[in-house]
Amino acid sequence: MTEHLRNERLLLLIVSLVALTGVFSINLAIESANYFSVAVIAMLCVCWFIVHAIVRGKGHKGDPLLFPLAALLVAVGLIMIFRLKPNLLIYQALWVFIGLAAFVFSAFFFRKIERLADYKYIFGVLGVCLLLTAIIFGVDIGGNRNWVILGPVRFQPSEFAKLFIVIFLAAYLNDRREVLALAGNRYGPITIPPLRFIAPLLAVWGLTMVMFILQRDLGSALLFFGIALLMTYMASGRLNYVIIGSFLFLLGSLVCYKLYSHVQVRVDIWLNPWGDPNGKAYQIIQSLFAFGAGGILGSGLTFGFPNLIPEVHTDFVFSAIGEEMGLVGSSAIIMIYIILIYRAFKAAISSGENFNALVAGGLAAATALQIFIIIGGVTKFLPLTGITLPFISYGGSSMVANFIFLGMLFAISEKRPNDAK
Repeated sequence: MTEHLRNERLLLLIVSLVALTGVFSINLAIESANYFSVAVIAMLCVCWFIVHAIVRGKGHKGDPLLFPLAALLVAVGLIMIFRLKPNLLIYQALWVFIGLAAFVFSAFFFRKIERLADYKYIFGVLGVCLLLTAIIFGVDIGGNRNWVILGPVRFQPSEFAKLFIVIFLAAYLNDRREVLALAGNRYGPITIPPLRFIAPLLAVWGLTMVMFILQRDLGSALLFFGIALLMTYMASGRLNYVIIGSFLFLLGSLVCYKLYSHVQVRVDIWLNPWGDPNGKAYQIIQSLFAFGAGGILGSGLTFGFPNLIPEVHTDFVFSAIGEEMGLVGSSAIIMIYIILIYRAFKAAISSGENFNALVAGGLAAATALQIFIIIGGVTKFLPLTGITLPFISYGGSSMVANFIFLGMLFAISEKRPNDAK
């Protein structure tokens, strides 16, 4: 274990050098000595080592790669935010500090995560209530009604709803694993269990359709239903659920497209953005230009024009990375995400408890889907969505929620005597 700790500290040192080098590079490029930005990043680097000392000092034996990988993504995100919106750097750094505290809390609180299975319906109700809060009290920002404003604070309830939904689904599916895996009613070549056992899956489908219609948020709808589908497949091992669920989502999306004009606009922009390049398709057009201008090695930090993209620091931060860091930089970011998700699935596989495995697998699937949906949106592979890129995009809700997820994975990855070796 000593070698693992030494490697973790070395990785955090490398991440700190990346963060400081990025900020220094931007200051040199703009020929301005912004000492405040350097101080903020330096304090953050110190905090990474403090978190490492606290967690390891208390004897935690979680995966030594998870935290450094997330820290590297955070470092890249802060560099890009300082490049794009310098006045927002302090606010994002503040959310990172809060996220680090949430990570430490989660890493210890969820060490006995299997106890939460007894409260699955409470978590399910909390998750649904959070989603309904955005639907009922949400404010339309950027074309999506998924923000709730409380005084000076605005947040996305869906970011935290993922936590409760994953825990509920993990507990529910674990209790009914055998029923889901066994043959049930046969409809032609497809076999499914009785309706009462797949009722939560149908309920999530109905909720995602409501989100799609009222919130105009295809990304969140696809994300939540995708989580439910993948976790059902992980619990049962039956591909029928994926096929049936995909058909239901496509059918519901088709009906929404026929009935609601705002859904038609999103799809039409995706199919042919050149039909309105200076209007509703302006963001995606500028995003495509950014990727094209970046080429292989990118234009270099501060030498591109990513600020031509509206809200580039939130939904389109990956486009800015593609322009100024090129194919090499954007591919490196994707590889970091792949390694992070791989380690999450490894924690799921090595877990000694089925419930723990489903929670870790659900969190890994949720993160992978979110990354796929947002990158697919900004590259026009999928219709444009309003979700964030984990650990990189500007936003407090996303940052804190993702650090909580990381703490949960960190806790599940810890080897205990009754764990699988």
